[in-house]
Amino acid sequence: MNELVLVEGPVPGSLVSSMADAPGGEKEHGAHTVFLGRVRADIRGSRKVKAIEYSAYREMTLKVVAEIRNHILSKYSDVGEVVIVHSTGIVMAGEISLLVFISAGHRRQAMDACSETVELIKEKLPVWKKEIFGDNTHEWVDNKQA
Repeated sequence: MNELVLVEGPVPGSLVSSMADAPGGEKEHGAHTVFLGRVRADIRGSRKVKAIEYSAYREMTLKVVAEIRNHILSKYSDVGEVVIVHSTGIVMAGEISLLVFISAGHRRQAMDACSETVELIKEKLPVWKKEIFGDNTHEWVDNKQA
């Protein structure tokens, strides 16, 4: 499952729990790192975030994810799996909007690769976020600052 999956709404709990079974299941992969990004109920001034609406330019997103994957796979020779699942649409505070799964031979490369993957997603992925507040007002957010 070396790909990006865009899902409408929150990342399904069944997908999150299935990561424990590690896609691929190669015997030489002894380390699996999972990052779960959850929508926070942040306070902005006097308003509380109740949800985030994610928008994505699908074709460009697929291209950028391929570039991120190729970079990670070439930089971390021990990494064999890179899976990225990102939400589109409305995701409520407390729900999962991003899943990154890295499988590698050893823990250090798995952890470093996962951290770098998340940073590259924040920096480069053409996914936009609109915070929706409890009073139903909204505000666009820069991914790099979120």
